[in-house]
Order: sequence, then structure tokens, then C-alpha cells
Amino acid sequence: MPFLSAAQRRAGRELGSASAVAGSKQTLLCTYLSAVLLAGLVANATLGWSWADPIAALGIAAVAVKEGRDAWRGESCCAAPAAVAAPTIETDACGCRPGCDCCG
Repeated sequence: MPFLSAAQRRAGRELGSASAVAGSKQTLLCTYLSAVLLAGLVANATLGWSWADPIAALGIAAVAVKEGRDAWRGESCCAAPAAVAAPTIETDACGCRPGCDCCG
């Protein structure tokens, strides 16, 4: 999945597509969440740490809440806020605002 994410990001940059770049970040985030889940399950199964699985779930929930709050507030580099007209916002080729790393 990290290789798929890198390919998506590269293609998004070449096409100037902010949605493709955002999709690559989502793919990478899913990879990290899957790794946390797997680590919790492996620790529970091999070491008998029954608390590892719920701790991994709490970590996943924390990331989900943070991402949801950021999306709700419109705190995305690549998304223009609804209150501001799109033509007044300066963006680069793939839709990133100055100072954001959507394309980086």
C-alpha cells in the first residue's frame, strides 16, 4: 500500500489533481491504521497482552476523530473553505494553498 500511495501521489501531481493527491494520503493513512491493528492483534495473540488490542482500537479511534474534526472544520490544505469564493484563493497546480504540503 505505501507503494500504491506513492504512485497515486506522483500521478496526482503530474495531472494537477488535488483529489488524487488527497486520495494518496488517505491510502497511506489506511496503511498506518492497518499496521496498528495488526500490531495489537499480534501482541494479543503472541504475548497474551489482552490490553494491546483495545489500546490499538483507541489509537485508531483517536486518529478517526482527529481526521473527522479537521474535515468538518474544513482544515484541509487542498479544500477551499465554503465561505470563501474559490477565485479569491491562491493555489498551485494541484490545488494546494501557499504553505501547504498537499503536493509535497
